Amino acid sequence: MKKLLREYKAGKVSLAKVLASLQRLPYEDLGFARVDTHRSVRKGWPEAVFCPGKSTAQILGIVEVLYRQGVSVLLTKASRRVFAAVKKRYPSAEYFERARMVVLRQGVVRRKRGKVLVVTAGTSDLPVAEEAVVTARVMGSPVELVCDVGVAGVHRLLAVREKLEKASVVVVVAGMEGALASIIGGLTSRPVIAVPTSVGYGASFGGVAPLLTMLNCCAEGVVVVNIDNGYGAGYFASLINR
Repeated sequence: MKKLLREYKAGKVSLAKVLASLQRLPYEDLGFARVDTHRSVRKGWPEAVFCPGKSTAQILGIVEVLYRQGVSVLLTKASRRVFAAVKKRYPSAEYFERARMVVLRQGVVRRKRGKVLVVTAGTSDLPVAEEAVVTARVMGSPVELVCDVGVAGVHRLLAVREKLEKASVVVVVAGMEGALASIIGGLTSRPVIAVPTSVGYGASFGGVAPLLTMLNCCAEGVVVVNIDNGYGAGYFASLINR
């Protein structure tokens, strides 16, 4: 909006273009989606695109609206097929395969001083952890990833305890029974964001077991996001870091 008004003041764009742009606020109706073009103004970060359930054409339509705003665009749970279609139209697009995220970077993102520490209980939790890592980094937060320090060998966690205290916020990603969040919550004074994953045997019920464990955590300062929601955790961590 500031850019548009400056351009109008400088005589680079017409009044008709300014009015047309304002008419599209606070969203643009594509018929199949009402794209929130006002979110970056309200919240400081634009809308992300959740890809499952959408056709490639629908995804490209949403991306076009967001990209036109001059903001960075994040696509979550995106397949390589979706990335190929986006890359063809936007050559600068990046794909983070393990995180299943497509990123189109635009504009200037203010780099934050604090660090987000993302910790996984096991190697199988890495795809969700990487989603949190990519999200927080794109939002300007320095991020460090510590892998495979689950409760089956808690000495591995104690070896990196100093990192817990140096971080501004800790994201704990765990499947199975999800106990790692409770332990880290009891060890650090930093805020902890717990992310249950769908990793585990049958009785983990696709992530319900670790979700309930994390919700029932007795350690103070632990909050919980939904199953496999690495994006939500990375977003919230970056807000805390901001």
